[in-house]
Formats: sequence, structure tokens, C-alpha cells
Amino acid sequence: MSFLRFLVLFFLFSCEDNFQEIQNINNKNILPVGVTENLKLIYTDSAKVKAILYSSLNKDYSNKIFPYSEFPNGIKISFFDNENNETIVTSQYAIMYNKTNIVDMKGNVIINNHDGSELKTSQLYWDPEQEWLFTEEKFTFINVDYDIVATRLDANRSFTIFNTGKLDGKVLVDDK
Repeated sequence: MSFLRFLVLFFLFSCEDNFQEIQNINNKNILPVGVTENLKLIYTDSAKVKAILYSSLNKDYSNKIFPYSEFPNGIKISFFDNENNETIVTSQYAIMYNKTNIVDMKGNVIINNHDGSELKTSQLYWDPEQEWLFTEEKFTFINVDYDIVATRLDANRSFTIFNTGKLDGKVLVDDK
């Protein structure tokens, strides 16, 4: 009888609760619904190429409650205006939220505009519907009229509307 008691106690104390781990094995919500390697996505409007997105890896989580697409190895996007001028955007990581269409780019985000201007930051949000850029992080912006370092950016895609927070640098001002 004491051996039976010992055996029951041994099993009771040697068991551990792995219920959460077992649930995760069968949980398909943590897995992407699709994975694409060497992605090249072309966006057209009225038979004109407006943008081309390149990424070595895309993970599609459209099966989540708040669906998104992740680009863990970064992205390169070429935007084309009506005169076919190209603006190139790169980042080391990006995530696009399907319901809001907001793109969150992180890690060495660089925008090279066709006019020679360049913006660099560690994180940048892009709203493609409004064609609007914003960040709360430090950034640098260089073009013919500006050579600035600032924190916080709120700007349109062409940088004709440009709001910043604390600013340091050189700005050319017309005195008329």
C-alpha cells in the first residue's frame, strides 16, 4: 500500500501544466496565412504604374483579428508621379495594417526623392490614402533649401507641407 501511495504522489508532483503549450501547437492564428519570397508587387491606376514594392520576404497575417502584412527583411518601394519621376523608399523592417492601410517602417528608413532631397529616420509611418508621412522620431532632411535635423515630422509626400517639432539646421528663407 505504501508503494502505491508513493507512486501516486510521484506522478502528482512530477506532472506540470503544459496546457498553454499544447493549445499553441494547434493554434493556427499565430502562423501567417501565406509567406511570399522575393515579392514584386506593382500598383497601377488607369494603366499607369504608380508604385512597385520589392521585398525578399512577406508574411500575410490576414487571418488575425487586426490583419496585417509583415516584411521582416525590409522593403523597397519605388513611387512614380504623373511625369514618371521616381521616389525610392527603403527600410529594414515594415508592417502594413490592412484595416487602416497605415505602413509602419522601421530601421534605417530612407526616402530619396526625384528632386535630390533625402529624408532619413529610424521609424516612419506612411498613410498611402492621404499620401502623408509622420514620425515622432529624430530625422534628417536635406534638399536645395534645407539641411535640418528635427524631432517629429508631419508632411505630405512631396514635402510641400512640412511640419516639425524641435528643429536644428539650415533653412533658406525668401525675404520678400
